[in-house]
Amino acid sequence: MIRVEALNLGYEDRAVLTGLNFQVSRGEFVGILGPNGSGKSTLLQAISGLLLPQKGRIIVKSEAVGALPSRLRAQILAVVPQSTDVRFPFSCLEIVLMGRYPRRRRLGTLTDTDLVAALQSMRRTTTGHLKDRSITEVSGGECQRVVIARALAQDPEILLLDEATSSLDVRKKLEIFAILQYLNETRGLSVLCAMHDLNLAALYCRRLMFIKDGHIAVDGPTDRVFTPEILSEIYETPMEVVRHPRHQRPYAVMLPLSPETREAEAAAAAREAAQS
Repeated sequence: MIRVEALNLGYEDRAVLTGLNFQVSRGEFVGILGPNGSGKSTLLQAISGLLLPQKGRIIVKSEAVGALPSRLRAQILAVVPQSTDVRFPFSCLEIVLMGRYPRRRRLGTLTDTDLVAALQSMRRTTTGHLKDRSITEVSGGECQRVVIARALAQDPEILLLDEATSSLDVRKKLEIFAILQYLNETRGLSVLCAMHDLNLAALYCRRLMFIKDGHIAVDGPTDRVFTPEILSEIYETPMEVVRHPRHQRPYAVMLPLSPETREAEAAAAAREAAQS
């Protein structure tokens, strides 16, 4: 579904990611993890076609993503950003129906099929009760679930999520990831999600890709790469990993920083500030 070859990404003269090579097959559920500023969002923007590579290429279904017509690209890929600023008072149902535009015939009107798909997506994301409410009058978490419903109504083959559930409470996060897991397993939906919640990633993602210092540091099956050694190195934080007694998935436990570590980091920050 996705093939990335010798990819360099950045903004003007600032490099963010270099030398990326990986593939994502149909039906994979991949978590993209890494520290703040490591380039997770940049990578998703490039895969979605919003950011042009500085070098290398991104192939989506045997076609360079930049060469895909926007309508066809929207039929293949749906994107959920971390937050969405909607300033016009569309109803929540109208927002979700916007996800059906790539499926419409040119200049065609919305059909009953479109309405059913939109309402089903709202039911799945527990936003059905908001369908007649203005998007400008709902909470941030409710707005985000409506945007996720719009992406699901798009009926994509690949879903890209950029910290899409960070504003949701624990219950709603689990509900959204349960939906993604169901669509992944029953319809072969390919999911790539950039996230910071390590344990949510370990619970649902079957493959984890860790990005650090401008490149892919670790990439592999969750059970193999979700280890205390790798997590501690990636996040420069002491961690332990245990098996949850109920679902037996790996579970990360953060350990407090020692006073010596905090003092050393404060001193290093002071030196860096003095040099700059």
